[in-house]
Amino acid sequence: MNRSCCYILGSLMLLTGHCAFAITDSAIKENENKVLQVFIKRQVNQSMSVGRAVGSITSNYPNEVETIVATALDLYPDNYQEIIHAAISSQPNATSKIVKIAIEKEVSSCPNIVELAIQADPSYVDFVVGAAANSNPDQLKDIVRVAVLTEPDSADTIVQTLTSEHPNELVDILSSAIRAVPLVGEYVVDALLAVFPGEAEAVVTTAVRESGEQREQVRKIIEAAHQAGVDEDSLKRFAINGGASEEEFSAAVQQDN
Repeated sequence: MNRSCCYILGSLMLLTGHCAFAITDSAIKENENKVLQVFIKRQVNQSMSVGRAVGSITSNYPNEVETIVATALDLYPDNYQEIIHAAISSQPNATSKIVKIAIEKEVSSCPNIVELAIQADPSYVDFVVGAAANSNPDQLKDIVRVAVLTEPDSADTIVQTLTSEHPNELVDILSSAIRAVPLVGEYVVDALLAVFPGEAEAVVTTAVRESGEQREQVRKIIEAAHQAGVDEDSLKRFAINGGASEEEFSAAVQQDN
């Protein structure tokens, strides 16, 4: 048992009047969990709020945030929104772990947990989407959609993070982001070309195709790719394959020049 765990257990023992003489790891863990449950319930009763209780406990015992969140979700699954928000607000550095625990506990859908976690601290959006996608890769498209809708200003970070971890899903990630918020097209194209310059064809063609109903965005996407260093001949071919006209391509490149 690590030092911080011993400390929290010792502190909680004093509060509950228990004595720890367990001789096996399983008995120790079971005893810890029971004591922690009693402590959390007491804090909830005192504060009259599950969220405030979790926030206070995780602030005092930051090294035990995983155990605290897991136990709180077991005790109060209907209050998962408060618990997730309070835990992330208190210990944002543990965002990935908190998201992973919430998904594993199945207190809500993965996309809903993503939305809650981003709202709790938008600056950790990359940790949220990374943890969610690793836990539920089959829901990658929904994770991208919800994340971009919740925090559109971080669309480039969201797409860049997820494509770096799931490069084979680049087209799906990019398509999902632009479908969710068409206006982010030029920014996600710029972000992706910075990391995957060799995937310019997939990036430009996909972005232009998904922005077909936003002709001004098509122009901006071509401009962004041109500024990123994609040569004009290749860029013209990629853009036209995605649905851009020669006139749109020429206008975008001329404006960039």
